[in-house]
Amino acid sequence: MLVFLLAACASRPEVGFLAPVPALNDGSTAHTILVATTRRRDERPGTLFNGERSQDLDFARIAVSVPPNHQEGEIEWPSTPPGDPQTNFVVRQAGYLKGERAFVQALNAQLASRPKGQRRVFLFIHGYNTMFAEGLYRFTQVVHDAKAPAVPVLFTWASRGELSQYVYDNNSATAARDDLERLIRLIFAADVDQVNILAHSMGNWVTVEALRQIKISGRLPRNASKLGEIILAAPDIDIDVFKAQMRRFGKPKKSFLIVLSKDDKALGLSSFLAGGETRLGDDANTAELAALGATVIDMTQVEGLSAIDHDKFARLAAIAPQLRHVLERGTISRQFSERAHEATANSLEAIVQLPIKIISAPLQIGGH
Repeated sequence: MLVFLLAACASRPEVGFLAPVPALNDGSTAHTILVATTRRRDERPGTLFNGERSQDLDFARIAVSVPPNHQEGEIEWPSTPPGDPQTNFVVRQAGYLKGERAFVQALNAQLASRPKGQRRVFLFIHGYNTMFAEGLYRFTQVVHDAKAPAVPVLFTWASRGELSQYVYDNNSATAARDDLERLIRLIFAADVDQVNILAHSMGNWVTVEALRQIKISGRLPRNASKLGEIILAAPDIDIDVFKAQMRRFGKPKKSFLIVLSKDDKALGLSSFLAGGETRLGDDANTAELAALGATVIDMTQVEGLSAIDHDKFARLAAIAPQLRHVLERGTISRQFSERAHEATANSLEAIVQLPIKIISAPLQIGGH
């Protein structure tokens, strides 16, 4: 709890950090993020959305630039808004989109700039205690570090970004299920070849619930076969609830990738608030999860980006281009015990081996 209180005292990027900075020849790299949100619009300059709930799904298009001095896994926050593009993440352009049709048009325009067969969407759903700017910049960092060529889409629900607002955030995530389902259907109706999903923390709750709703509705998207990877990072879901969700959802054709860490202090607090019930991303039974159709990536030995160790997934982004190769290869070398220290150096192979030796023998990736 002390760690959380100290973290809560740190300055948070609430007002003015999203004010556009004119584009110059400063060596930065820009990424255009499409946004769908259940947050209420905020009239304060450079803020766009706050933590209160909106009655309707809203949309925006925001260009964020990453500075040339960027370090993988980090967000170079401005000390004062709006920041210096040579040293900080800054917004270049920002504007609201007028409804679903404008969002789909913007999405299709970006997809059309990719070669046919490579028109992918990368959908990110953030977690608890996340202000709008924080979710936007974290997603930009993941996209940049992973060198992801897909069109990035951020689904941001109404988190107040306050430690004391856990119950409010949980209810906001629950209330956002229908809107995320709607967004997923809009994306699949676009001219897309593949849709990959990454959810973090409490964002996993709304994600799995939305997917479950789609499954049991009997109205699957017409291009449902284009669903790619589903990555659940540090999932803040009661382990028994997740098992029930998966049994209802059915064993997926592709493994869910669950990124967990047993030293995640945020999930430790969540478990405490939930009466001691284990969270999926904390100390899961990997063998049981494998039987439900999941591949577990244990990042316990990887150094986190903060004292609470809840953001390790951001380091995975830097090595994401290797992920598909390692998973498709199927079998990992048995030299892990001699090279376990590589996990702290962000070796993907070492990270992925950790749960594999638990899941099955011989050392296979996945539980199928």
